[in-house]
Amino acid sequence: MKKIILSIIFTLFALSAFSLSKSFDYKNYTLTAYYPESVQPGDAVFVRLCFESKNKNFIKSLSTATKESGSLEIFRVKEDGNLNEKATSKSLFYKIEENKTKKLLRSVLLSGAPLSTYAKTGDYSAEVAFSVFGEENKISLPVKIIEKEFVSETIPLNASNTAIKTNVSSERMDQINRLNKILDTKNADAIYFDAAFNPPNPATRRTSFFGDRRIYAYNNGKSSTSLHYGIDYGVPTGSEVRACAGGKVVMAEDRISTGWSICIEHLPGLYSLYYHMSELKVKVGQMVKQGEFIGLSGATGLATGPHLHWEVRLNMEAVSPDFLLGDFTFKKEAGKKKN
Repeated sequence: MKKIILSIIFTLFALSAFSLSKSFDYKNYTLTAYYPESVQPGDAVFVRLCFESKNKNFIKSLSTATKESGSLEIFRVKEDGNLNEKATSKSLFYKIEENKTKKLLRSVLLSGAPLSTYAKTGDYSAEVAFSVFGEENKISLPVKIIEKEFVSETIPLNASNTAIKTNVSSERMDQINRLNKILDTKNADAIYFDAAFNPPNPATRRTSFFGDRRIYAYNNGKSSTSLHYGIDYGVPTGSEVRACAGGKVVMAEDRISTGWSICIEHLPGLYSLYYHMSELKVKVGQMVKQGEFIGLSGATGLATGPHLHWEVRLNMEAVSPDFLLGDFTFKKEAGKKKN
């Protein structure tokens, strides 16, 4: 019952988190920044920058000293009001929209910085740096990290699952390294989907949650600890699995730990993963739409029963899938007509 209640709370927060916006006037352009009022540990801080200018050279001039479109760094605010010396998280901006009219040029940048599930609560500052017309600028956006409760659980493993969990073969290590290489790829041209995600299955029963603090009890009396990086849906083998968002399939294979698995790229550094499936219906390189049928759930790999594991990675870091069910890129908010 506790897990069901937590599931409802986490989902409601993801769908109801408030967004804020700030506008800045510069000599040759205006900037409106959209960002979250508050987030939780394991979420991410996304910032959407909307530039507008009447200067015909504006779009060409939008650059930064780092040769990217800008940078985002998240700092904790100390009691004295100063920022911590080291950033909690950081990321680069990428261009997701560009259009021109007879009188106005518009460019939209987006960046998301993942937050650890161990991030401390309190006041933070999203520090945004960018350069236009050779002039470097910086803006500060206040963000709060509020408390979130994570489940702790012990999972007993039988002999076969213990063997998988403790497998250190070159084959398993190669699979891990290959997937990590994919998740560490940030292709600036991979602008496939920047709206709210959907769950990959309509099931409401969850057997495990994102960020669960786990103890694996091996059948030989030993144990290990880890975090659960996704959400487990308790569905029967053969249940339909659908893409949570549009994107490009960058992995579709059988793995020792996760069984038949799929990885889809949605934005630069943003990927969704689907594990323990019984059958795959997509291939590497295939483009899929949100809600498209990609395979069937199962119990392959390290699994104590039939289920679907759904995971999201941003810049290698696992982030809460529930967080992405809301307007996390502020696409709807930025699209509202101003009075």
